[in-house]
Amino acid sequence: MSSSPQSPEPYGFTSDVDHIMAVMQSAFDPAWGEAWNRRQVEDALTFPTTHSLLMDADGNDPVHSGKLAAGFVLTRYVAGEEELLLIAVTPQLRRQGIGRKLIDQMKINAKQRGAERIFLEMRHNNPAEKLYRQVGFEPIGKRPDYYLAADGVRLDAITFGLSV
Repeated sequence: MSSSPQSPEPYGFTSDVDHIMAVMQSAFDPAWGEAWNRRQVEDALTFPTTHSLLMDADGNDPVHSGKLAAGFVLTRYVAGEEELLLIAVTPQLRRQGIGRKLIDQMKINAKQRGAERIFLEMRHNNPAEKLYRQVGFEPIGKRPDYYLAADGVRLDAITFGLSV
C-alpha cells in the first residue's frame, strides 16, 4: 500500500507516515544512524515507485484497524526489481512473527508490481540477518567498510537477494 492521507484515527495519527515514524523512533538504535527522519520518509513516498506497508500486532493495517502500527516496510520498485529500503518492528513486539508477516506480504506486493527479485543491504552485524535468511534471502555481495558506526568502527555492508 502506498502512503496517503487518511481520516483522523486514534492516537492522533493522520497518515501512514505518522505510524512509520512512531515505529522508527522506537525501533532503530541511534548508534547505527539507520533511522530516517520524517522528511526523508515523506520525500521517498512522493515517488510512485516507493511503497509502504504497515502492520499492527495482529497482522492488519493499522490505518483500518485503529490500532498502533507494530511494524512497517518501505520498498522501491524499479524495472522488475524491488529494493527493501527499511523494515522495522517495535522492540517490545519483536519475535512474534510480525517481521516475517511483513516480509511475506512485501513479497506478494512486489510480485504483483512485477518484481522478479528483491534486494536489501544491511550492516554485517544486523540481528535481522537471521530472519532474512529464514525467509529465503541469500547473500550476493559485500561492500567492505561501508558503514561507519558512531564510535568510528567501520562495518561491511552485505547485499542480499531473493527471487519472487
